[in-house]
Amino acid sequence: MSESKEWTVEKLLSLAEQRQFRRLKELLSDMNEVDVAAFIEELNSERTVVVFRMLPKEQATDVFACLPIEKQEHIINSITDSELKYIIEDLFVDDAVDMLEELPAMVVKRVLKNAAPDTRDLINQFLNYPENSAGSIMTAEYIGLKKNMTVEQAFTYIRRNGVDKETIYTCYVTDNKRKLEGVVTVKDLLMNPYETTLGDIMDDRVIKVVTTEDQEMVAETFNKYDLLSLPVVDQEDRLVGIVTVDDAVDVMQQEATEDIEKMAAMLPSEKPYLKESVFNLAKNRLLWLLVLMFSSMITGGILAKYEAAFAALPLLVTFIPMLTGTGGNAGSQSSTLIIRGLTTGDVEPSDIFKVVWKEIRVGVIVGVVLGLINFIRLVIMYPGNAMICLTVVLSLFCTVIMAKTIGCMLPIVASKLKLDPAIMAAPLISTIIDAFSLIVYFQIACRLLNI
Repeated sequence: MSESKEWTVEKLLSLAEQRQFRRLKELLSDMNEVDVAAFIEELNSERTVVVFRMLPKEQATDVFACLPIEKQEHIINSITDSELKYIIEDLFVDDAVDMLEELPAMVVKRVLKNAAPDTRDLINQFLNYPENSAGSIMTAEYIGLKKNMTVEQAFTYIRRNGVDKETIYTCYVTDNKRKLEGVVTVKDLLMNPYETTLGDIMDDRVIKVVTTEDQEMVAETFNKYDLLSLPVVDQEDRLVGIVTVDDAVDVMQQEATEDIEKMAAMLPSEKPYLKESVFNLAKNRLLWLLVLMFSSMITGGILAKYEAAFAALPLLVTFIPMLTGTGGNAGSQSSTLIIRGLTTGDVEPSDIFKVVWKEIRVGVIVGVVLGLINFIRLVIMYPGNAMICLTVVLSLFCTVIMAKTIGCMLPIVASKLKLDPAIMAAPLISTIIDAFSLIVYFQIACRLLNI
């Protein structure tokens, strides 16, 4: 499959190089808009506009919506006002808003200038919604019906008005003031007689969100209820738009990327890696590296406090990397699972005591197994040092239990404090556990070995 696609792209590029535009146009017209957009991404600036202009108008808009923002900006700056007007009028509102949020101010001004007054007002309305809210990702292209309509009337309305709508499968029933009353699917319409009124077959238990709802909650709603679209209402319960599943998937990807960056101790970046500047990449990483560096000084202070123990028994130093490494890894395992659970809704902040009790029991089992294996290893490697071996094993056992407990607690505490649990990930957890594991290790060593 990948080889076939690669060969097709190469063939298209070859046709573009040879200026065989008629043949190229024939091939592009039969291709999916996503694949056409991927091909255009490979072209240089000059040929980008040439190829884009040869696309049929209906296809051109769909391809434009799939292009990265840099290509969109280049095309906008290269085409005429009439061509731009057609594109902006044919784009779905949510796609137009997403584009305008990324474009420079002068380009945005030109786009809005060429938009029809109604389109311009609608776009400005969407741009005024809070960033990363349900209102900012919704679209106004939906099918709105009335509950006194018959099934036959509904079908007639859908055929007449559904061409330019984002989806027609799920239709929403509203009153004369646009208040949301129910939802009906095309399946419902197909399975009922033509004379049936929508009020008799609609589902009035509508799952909906408010325009100011966070987009992450919107994505969770899609995941929880397996929706294809989700109605968005204002504070007065009036239907203002819908969020479709493709936008929800984009949000899920965006939020997952953001969590991964936070878990790696970086500030989230809004641009793809290859398009982000070196300065911004360094800036996003520097803050957390400074925090972790200064927090690691605590570990250094603990080591300095027990300097006398090193001097009395230098062998103790050799076990520190194993203890801190195992503790950090154990804590990271727990924190990762709990962060995932909080994200998916499997774990709630109120479950903190259940989670801690479970992780303590897991820590005991893991600690016993690791302790026994290490005791056998240490006895073989260091014969005649049974007390030192016992010190290391007991420290390891306590460290694992402590790491599991801390690792599961901190993300939940962060969630309770309205912070992103992702910040309590591997780097920070490891730094905290390193300090505690060293304290436990040397306290046990001082008591068992009489240092």
